[in-house]
Amino acid sequence: MNKNKITLSLTAALTLGMSANAFAAGFQLAEYSATGLGRAFAGEAAMADNASAQFRNPAMLTYLKGTQISAGAIYVDPNIDVKGDLSVAGHTVATTEAKDIAHSAVIPNFYLSHQINDQLVAGLAVATNYGMETELGGDFYATLFGNQAMVKTVEINPNLAYKVNDQFSVGGGIRYVMGEGHFGAAMPGSLPASMASMLQANPQLAGQFDKLRGQDLKYMEGDDTAWGWQLGMAWQINPNHRVGVNYRSAVDLTLSGEASGVMYGMTRPGSMDLTLPATAELSSFHQLTDKLAMHASFNWTDWSTFDKLVADIPTYPNSPDLIKEENWEDNYRIALGATYQYTNQLALRTGVAYDTSAVSEKHRTQTIPETDRLWLSLGAGYQWSSNLSFDAGFTYIFAKDAPMEEQENIKGLPISFKGETTGSVWLLGVQANYRF
Repeated sequence: MNKNKITLSLTAALTLGMSANAFAAGFQLAEYSATGLGRAFAGEAAMADNASAQFRNPAMLTYLKGTQISAGAIYVDPNIDVKGDLSVAGHTVATTEAKDIAHSAVIPNFYLSHQINDQLVAGLAVATNYGMETELGGDFYATLFGNQAMVKTVEINPNLAYKVNDQFSVGGGIRYVMGEGHFGAAMPGSLPASMASMLQANPQLAGQFDKLRGQDLKYMEGDDTAWGWQLGMAWQINPNHRVGVNYRSAVDLTLSGEASGVMYGMTRPGSMDLTLPATAELSSFHQLTDKLAMHASFNWTDWSTFDKLVADIPTYPNSPDLIKEENWEDNYRIALGATYQYTNQLALRTGVAYDTSAVSEKHRTQTIPETDRLWLSLGAGYQWSSNLSFDAGFTYIFAKDAPMEEQENIKGLPISFKGETTGSVWLLGVQANYRF
């Protein structure tokens, strides 16, 4: 049975792509604070509500006085389904569906800022902007194209900002990223009745399918750590208008661990390179009246660097194994938000954002069900005392239905899955902020 394309890396692409429908483009997360969530993360590189500002632009630390702590979490509940037709030798044998394939998650964060003097401010961020977990059940007939995956990253990010003058601030920091993941592909637990009848004409192949039923074809788990950096700048045009820009470098992970499953024949050491792409953000903040402010962001992610997947299994005869040509494209995100100071204590926030797909129609498949997303957000901030404040945010994401198609050939028998992924996501976050 020659099926080199069913590998840990292919399944990684499957699940990471599905997380894209749930959160941001590719396998990116935008959920760094509940404060920003309430405005659809509009204007983040030009906003300085609390210590979390440094994660999107370290230069904004110069707008924070004294010592501040901000901590919170965002609950993400994706509802992602995959449905389509499984075909063998050009004949549709079954319609199959997997529901709620993306797991819910709680994304925590912690931030600290300390004003050293009137010009210099230090900060520390502990958060993440990459991660997901999905699982397709054994009753989904297309699990041979991927059935489970998990990626988790945690980022420790110390920063330093300097106020050049009343107009300009600069900042930068280093990023220590810890990542882990597991990926797998398996044969379905059962076969469609029409496919079983078709295999009766080939008893040898039918016997192989029966023997593999429900078993892992390939599975891998691994982890790695790597370094990155970020730079930011802020321009205070006048007391009511501000522009901020930030750049975060790419981070190259090599997830090293063990590979197993029927196709490898034994447990083997293995690894897969995974790049967390570079990003940039341009934001603006405009205080239009004493109570109303508008803010906007334009984000870019360098997904065009994700052109192929390669697995390195040193003891496997076909290693290194070119898994798949991906041909992703750069992603863009536009967000517009508003903040209304309803009372001295209560601030209301709202925002809308549009997140473009990192995959064109030509290259979208079951493994990469990337699609455009529309964000609608509401939020609020409450000043409990002169030192303590709370934030909450809610977002609903509409994901555009995305067609897909996957093909494989087993012992000369072509098998394909053609369908679409559909879904939506809601997010709820809370944040507590304290100034010493």
